[in-house]
Amino acid sequence: MRMVTILAEIALCLLLLASSAAAASDYTLGVFGNANEDDTVNMQDVTYTELIILEYRDKTELADAKHDNKINMQDVTQIELVILGKEKELTIIDTADRIVTVNKPVERTVVFNSNIAESMRALDVKDTIAGIAKPIDEMQVYFPEISKLPTVGDWMAPDIEAMLSLDGGPPDVAFAYVSWPTPDLLEDKLAGTDVKVIRLEFYKAEILTEEMELLGYIFGRREEADEYISFHDEYVDIIKERVAEIPEDDKPTVYLEISDYKAVTGEAGGHQLCVMPGGINIFADLGGGGYVTIDPEDVIAANPDVILRQMYYDSGYDEDDPTEIIALRDSILNRTVLSEVTAVTNGDVFVISNEFAFGPDSVASLACIARWFHPDLFEDLDPQAIQQEYLTEFQGLDYDLDEHGVFVYPQP
Repeated sequence: MRMVTILAEIALCLLLLASSAAAASDYTLGVFGNANEDDTVNMQDVTYTELIILEYRDKTELADAKHDNKINMQDVTQIELVILGKEKELTIIDTADRIVTVNKPVERTVVFNSNIAESMRALDVKDTIAGIAKPIDEMQVYFPEISKLPTVGDWMAPDIEAMLSLDGGPPDVAFAYVSWPTPDLLEDKLAGTDVKVIRLEFYKAEILTEEMELLGYIFGRREEADEYISFHDEYVDIIKERVAEIPEDDKPTVYLEISDYKAVTGEAGGHQLCVMPGGINIFADLGGGGYVTIDPEDVIAANPDVILRQMYYDSGYDEDDPTEIIALRDSILNRTVLSEVTAVTNGDVFVISNEFAFGPDSVASLACIARWFHPDLFEDLDPQAIQQEYLTEFQGLDYDLDEHGVFVYPQP
């Protein structure tokens, strides 16, 4: 009887430990083995799984570390291997909500967009990249080595034959955006091969660090992922904390534009470029899959305090001449139909390079936009210094921002 009581007390302590760990998490790391469904895999997940086996806890999907529809001591062993970084395989849930099992270590990959290539370089696993999609091959300044790798089609239209015929053999994993290339052009055509497809975004600010954490597990680079996340959070947390204190009436209303009179809505990744730094997206509720063509009269009626335009050409790391970004801003300021809009009359029209606005370096772009929106509140933030730190420490690039690059206009 005494032994039963002791076991019950031990189980209760373990239960409280596991429960408190789960409650502290802001998001769920999509790794099978994350039994308590918090933001990491650690010994608390071992404890949690043992409690499930003892029937002190309900089963969780991610407790099935072996992903074999059973929860037993093999899952405990798998979790311990994941903690040590010695697992033979790893099952994850990607951003497209797909369950994917990969063999470890992942040694050969292809990447279908620059955001993922950049993220992999941040984790020092760029040497696993065996093939790239266009237009990464054109980004020769930012990706001096990666851009020279064999191409396997376009970022929206893969060349499956080229992928499977790479020197050294097919890749272990193909990394793609959630929506592009579409499954009929990628997964369906890879059926019957050993190539696994993992879909991640790395351009949506709200999930950037979660994806970086997951990528760290995929490549066994958890320490490198945590170093990047610490760097990112140091600055983004400052922005979030200060923005949280701003009354809604003091936040500028913003018209986000990707081309002439094509607005960014709340469904697009660019929406966060407005709200995270403390703005109000005037067309957030229009839906439309993220982008909606509007009438100039809609802008006049909304009378935004700020116009923020994304630029997709003649800007970024491979461009040193600011002529086109200056001309684009001038063209917006000179739209006769908008001459009475507050953003235009006050000169609060800003242009940001798409290449700079999204991706792991977006921590600097958020700081820049925060300076534009709330110059007094964020005058101590130096976006260029943040960007330079990122390029040097996480991209390993000898790139001087005082001499190269066209990212924003005007400077904050």
